Amino acid sequence: MPIKIPDTLPAFETLVGEGVRVMTETVAIRQDIRPLQIGLLNLMPNKIKTEVQMARLVGATPLQVELSLVRVGGHRPKNTSEEHLLAFYDTWEEIRHRKFDGFIITGAPVETLDYEDVTYWDEMKRIFDWTETNVHSTLNVCWGAMAAIYHFHGVPKHTLAEKAFGVYRHHNRKPSSVYLSGFSDDFQIPVSRWTEVRIEDIRRVPELDILMDSDETGVCLVQEKAGNRLYIFNHVEYDSTSLADEYFRDVDAGVPIKLPKNYFPHNDPTLPPQNRWRSHAHLLFGNWINEIYQTTPYDLEKIGTGA
Repeated sequence: MPIKIPDTLPAFETLVGEGVRVMTETVAIRQDIRPLQIGLLNLMPNKIKTEVQMARLVGATPLQVELSLVRVGGHRPKNTSEEHLLAFYDTWEEIRHRKFDGFIITGAPVETLDYEDVTYWDEMKRIFDWTETNVHSTLNVCWGAMAAIYHFHGVPKHTLAEKAFGVYRHHNRKPSSVYLSGFSDDFQIPVSRWTEVRIEDIRRVPELDILMDSDETGVCLVQEKAGNRLYIFNHVEYDSTSLADEYFRDVDAGVPIKLPKNYFPHNDPTLPPQNRWRSHAHLLFGNWINEIYQTTPYDLEKIGTGA
């Protein structure tokens, strides 16, 4: 089954061109099944690029998935038009009455700020609390993961002396996890952040279980069974050129930046990078969606009730 998104969303044509199966509302209503309801709280400034990245992975499943785009109401992004937001997004306040099988909270370009200094932090706290009653499973990404693990468990973030930037080798620390089904023992994932959460802080919280980490960049993926939450601090969803885009953006702006590690062939930024994480990105999202399908109530209204 394909993913259902508005056929006028810019991501629609991109996904079709990549071979991802998408469907319109007319086709979806002919299928006598309940599609999984997945929400995407998109905190990134370039919302269209993030829509494509997440929809590509959510749509690579044999299940029918309906993706809803959500934004915080207390912030106006500078890099996405008001027309796009009005056409395709609801604010969280507008959808807070709904229940979701799965909910993704993305990163945001505010990682060097204290959480309490983020202009929409109060709304984020309400959203995190709302996921406990209205969402069956939450996938928190990068800053979204750091903010969520701080909100729920007080795990702090720490500023790095140098940006963790590149493609780094990671380890499968729990092959028996349903989320790591099919994963290699050793794989590579893009990293791009100025902050980190530390393994020793996570290990102090008995509810948290580390599933992936890296010798160079630390913890990557954490599971919380009781809250049905995943926290991933790195970027399996990135396009092949995402790190290059960030690198050349900073170079053009005169911002000091090193070459992303283990990324450009022969460390030559004139050569196109190879994607060495795509298959594991699809595995992770596919495993997450499959676990949601296996465990979520058929009646959406029973989500968060313990029934």
